[in-house]
Amino acid sequence: MNELLVNVLEVLGLAWWVEVVTETPNCTYYFGPFATAKDAKLAEPGYIEDLQQEGASGIKAVVKRCKPAKLTVFDEEKEMKPWKNLFPVLSSSL
Repeated sequence: MNELLVNVLEVLGLAWWVEVVTETPNCTYYFGPFATAKDAKLAEPGYIEDLQQEGASGIKAVVKRCKPAKLTVFDEEKEMKPWKNLFPVLSSSL
């Protein structure tokens, strides 16, 4: 029954997700869906711990209702900024 509820909420865009943003790598991760904010909040520490074990840093998490198009979003432009500062002549080709 809970799985059916989650599926309906997901289709309607009313499901709860854990959104985790990391500075390094510069990514946004979505974990879910969940039927309630409480369920999502209970799962949040496990996702943060997994990312820390993988070497991620600058981790911020929030529980929210959304309907993510992708579960992992990598911001390539922000990741490339250090190279632009080191090699300004080449920055247009990066």
